[in-house]
Amino acid sequence: MYNEDQITLLDTEEDLESPLDQIKPLEETEIVKPDPELMLTLLTNPQPQQRMLAARAFCDITDARATPQLIQLLQDNCPLIRVSAAYGIGRNPSPEAVEPLIDRLNLDFNGYVRKGAVWALGNCRDQRSLLPLTEALKTDIPAVRLWAASALAQMTEVGYEAIITAIPFLIEALVQDPIAAVRSNSAWTIGQLCKELPSNVVYATAVDALIQAFAEDQDLGVREDTKAALLGVGDPHGLQLIETLENEGWF
Repeated sequence: MYNEDQITLLDTEEDLESPLDQIKPLEETEIVKPDPELMLTLLTNPQPQQRMLAARAFCDITDARATPQLIQLLQDNCPLIRVSAAYGIGRNPSPEAVEPLIDRLNLDFNGYVRKGAVWALGNCRDQRSLLPLTEALKTDIPAVRLWAASALAQMTEVGYEAIITAIPFLIEALVQDPIAAVRSNSAWTIGQLCKELPSNVVYATAVDALIQAFAEDQDLGVREDTKAALLGVGDPHGLQLIETLENEGWF
């Protein structure tokens, strides 16, 4: 999906965070909430720094009036503005933002922007987000795959068909992804989705995949996360197998 020049912008496990993740919160006594009215006007300011400041503000402010302008900023020339706009939309999701976010995910060369788009698409809780998120989970760089796995947990709010469509992609990532953190997030999301399923073939396949990862994954963190997912689901077969494996000294 992306060539080597594109993925080198963000393709190591150390780069799984976003530039916005590095912004340290102010001490409680120093917090001054931005003025939404001022920030709304700055979203269209000709100065890039002002637009970025405003877009970042709406990562914390909930105000639906900002969303149309944030959608426009997804096409800004500055990638820091685009990523800020994506996070702002994630805080202020809208059905109108889904297609523009999908375009960013499919077309943007910058991994941070795609990561923000994935998070925002999850928060939009829209059927249209499902296939782009599963495609990102299969083909994108590690940081984007990591968040795509988590974003797919929002399919619990979309409906049964979305859940059963997402699960095979998550199982594939749980079993095959080379990055442990992606496998862990996939396990967590499978657990969340299984809670919404009846006891059917899809549910049983998902639980079996969690059990397999718990028994076989070489990474301790992945095994712990799959165990937590199984405990959260509360499947009797899974719980019994965990107890058996631990009593037999497998771990």
